[in-house]
Amino acid sequence: MAKTGKPQRRQERIHWRAVSGILLLDKPRGISSNAALQRVRRIFRAAKGGHTGSLDPLATGLLPICLGEATKIAGLLLGSRKAYETECRLGQTTDSADADGAVVDERPVPPLDAQRIEAALLPLRGRIRQVPPIYSALKRDGEPLYRLARRGEHVEVEARDALVHRFELIAMQGDRLRLHVECASGTYVRSLVRDLGDALGCGAHVTALRRLWVEPFTAPHMLDLPALESLAAGNDLAALDGVLLPIEAGLGGYAVVDLDDDAARRLRQGQAVVVASGVRGPCLARDALGVAVAFAEIDAHGTMRCVRGFNPD
Repeated sequence: MAKTGKPQRRQERIHWRAVSGILLLDKPRGISSNAALQRVRRIFRAAKGGHTGSLDPLATGLLPICLGEATKIAGLLLGSRKAYETECRLGQTTDSADADGAVVDERPVPPLDAQRIEAALLPLRGRIRQVPPIYSALKRDGEPLYRLARRGEHVEVEARDALVHRFELIAMQGDRLRLHVECASGTYVRSLVRDLGDALGCGAHVTALRRLWVEPFTAPHMLDLPALESLAAGNDLAALDGVLLPIEAGLGGYAVVDLDDDAARRLRQGQAVVVASGVRGPCLARDALGVAVAFAEIDAHGTMRCVRGFNPD
């Protein structure tokens, strides 16, 4: 008997490849960081990839994505200083501290001016203690808190240290504020906005959030998914790979030590080498062609040891 029903679409097989570099993605609103990463991997056909620091689905902006050998420095970028522009609505508090959550409290917005807002912002700068949102990727017993919250389980989150370099008012219109934030990794902008609303006596939640930059990419040229898909449509892999930054770009804040061919070869093989550069501590080791050999550490005696080695293309 012949089978009936709609014909199934044949799924295109992806031929994964080894491609390395850093993409400065302009993440769109409405998808998770992991979903953005997987789309980028498919576009580049990259066998290996990872992102550096999650953005909420509501958030847009810079999401550095490391492909191939660049995934070895993803952990270094996770701890970098970051900058955001956010918009918040006063008078409402939500369970997620942003517009994707349910409203749990409403209060009238008192008369506000820049001076009163500045007084509320001041205690939220510097080294502070903050309680992360219950809808966050923090884990309890190996499970993200947002999953527990979505199941209706009671979630208690302990306060933790955060570092806020800048938290400033850009503009105020009605019950909306636009704010600029610069902070260390592990700081939740949603929590800052929630705490600002509490300090103003009316509550607040994030309605829009955009990440502007992540060190060392403080003036990033970002590409969005449609632009990448347009490049990929031409099947010109060289043009597509041309938008990737080299591994060295992600280590811009570290000292650079150039090695001769013999020292570069031995370091790539995991051997320690003695250098006379005068550099001490973590550094980027390059070969004679300027290609990254390793993220390395030089001790007080000038001995360089590999921390993360990079395979040449």
